[in-house]
Amino acid sequence: MLQNLREQVQRRVVAEASSMRALARPIALAVAVAIAYFLTARVSLYLMTPPGVAVFWPPAGVSLGTLIALGRPARWPVAVGVIAATIAANLMGDRNLLTSSIFALSDAGEALLVAWMIERYIGSDFNLGRLRHVLALLVASVVGTAVSGFGGTLGYKLAHSPGDSAWAIWQQWVTSDSIGIIAVAPLIIGVAGALRAPPSRRELIEGVVALVAVAGTTNILVFMLPPSWWEMFVLVVLLFPLLLWVAARYQPAFASAAVFIVSLIVIATVTLKLGYFGNTVASIDEHIMSAQITIVGTAFCALILSALFAERRQHEAVVAERETRLQEALAAGAVMAFEWDVATDLVQRSNNVVQIVGLEPRQTLNGTSFLARVHPDDVARMKASWSNLDRDSPTCSNIYRFLHFDGREVWLHEIAKAEFDGAGRLMRLKGLARDITERKRAEEHQSRLIAELDHRVKNLLARVAAVVMYTREGNDSIDGFAQTLDLRIQSMADAHLLLSESRWHSVDLLNLVEHQLAPYTNKDNVTIGGPQVALTAAATQAVAMVLHELVTNAVKYGALSTPVGQVAVNWMLRVNGGSPKGVMVEWCETGARR
Repeated sequence: MLQNLREQVQRRVVAEASSMRALARPIALAVAVAIAYFLTARVSLYLMTPPGVAVFWPPAGVSLGTLIALGRPARWPVAVGVIAATIAANLMGDRNLLTSSIFALSDAGEALLVAWMIERYIGSDFNLGRLRHVLALLVASVVGTAVSGFGGTLGYKLAHSPGDSAWAIWQQWVTSDSIGIIAVAPLIIGVAGALRAPPSRRELIEGVVALVAVAGTTNILVFMLPPSWWEMFVLVVLLFPLLLWVAARYQPAFASAAVFIVSLIVIATVTLKLGYFGNTVASIDEHIMSAQITIVGTAFCALILSALFAERRQHEAVVAERETRLQEALAAGAVMAFEWDVATDLVQRSNNVVQIVGLEPRQTLNGTSFLARVHPDDVARMKASWSNLDRDSPTCSNIYRFLHFDGREVWLHEIAKAEFDGAGRLMRLKGLARDITERKRAEEHQSRLIAELDHRVKNLLARVAAVVMYTREGNDSIDGFAQTLDLRIQSMADAHLLLSESRWHSVDLLNLVEHQLAPYTNKDNVTIGGPQVALTAAATQAVAMVLHELVTNAVKYGALSTPVGQVAVNWMLRVNGGSPKGVMVEWCETGARR
């Protein structure tokens, strides 16, 4: 019982700890969002338009970027953090509780609305590397800020600036929130994506260097560019080469970081009236307009270019993977793909041309030189099949021999399809060529086996016919004929068995003699001896028949018909001039009946 009680307590402790951890995560997220939102909001409130609307509102990017990066589970923690931070930041300014509450609900609703639209129309796999997703973010941001702007305008009109134009307040709200979103949200989304799929060490180092270059160039332009050179789009135009570099070479996270850096520098210099934005020649409204155009233009250029280049890299990776798989499949199947341009005589081939015909990648082989290596007996047939091609019958199939570059001959099976111009002239030939040499050799081997089998079967049938005729001449009764024929055919079968075991190469004479005498011998009545002699297939069958007749006679009438009889089989090689010319076999019987 104590053990069960201890286990129950442990399970409860574990469950409570897990519940606390699950509760701590959203609380920690809400606190983190609230702190980040509060700090950026306080900074943003330093620069406001006459109605009291902040010129830039980066907190909107903080909340929306967090929602998109973390997904649906972050909705309520982010909403709570935004509401708390907005109320606190506004109350510390000149806003009352009612205005602060309306602003808080509008800001939280804006983030939730834009995140919902992104999830509704894009899905949960938002990616800055896809143009459709980036455009959806920009459009949804404008729509979301336009909707939240009604709440913001209501807050200003009710309790803060009742005499100001509602249209001006709404317009400035939408502008400041939209700029805040495109300046900050992509950075949070990009960093989250980079954490899931980290860049290589080299890309990280190069990307950081590029971002430092962007920051340095932006500062140089703001602080050192002569005022007479300034126009509304000057920063965007001069930064474009750097933005193009970042977008083309690195992950979208670096492009979003470049947008954030440029936006941060511009917002800071406008707010603090530094550099060009501290120039008193131009009005504050002109400086604000120039800064807003710079941020929007930079964001559009960097984010859209980055998405386009990312999609291109993804497409190239897919194409490269497909090409690799295709080459592997062609190599595995010993198939070579080719395209022959008849007009220029140029031929393009798949990478496995090395394995098929031995052509190295640095070597070239046009149509004429390829035909020069085709067996002369096959060239005319190939050309004839090509000459018969037309629009109604554009395909052909040829089997031909080709001289491999290592000197051996290979068989290729080619299937091609022709393309014609408007006048019906042959323009190019595309197709596949498969190495069928592991097949032609098998066919040749099979043909030889069939021919050999045919030859052996004919010989065997001839021998059986001869045995039948010989047996019929020596027997007067049907029973005797059948019995004798059966024994002789069994003898032939025994010889055939020995040949099969040796794969029809040769049979040792000693083995053949022992096989024929085996049914009638014991340890005392037979002696066998002689040198090792290998008999051919034909000799084996002939000697087997002779031995069978001798054994049969010995069993019926000779030494093997009595208990005391003995048979001695000996052989020797006949030598002529120092080389063996034949074999002489001696069959000797003793103790036979008189």
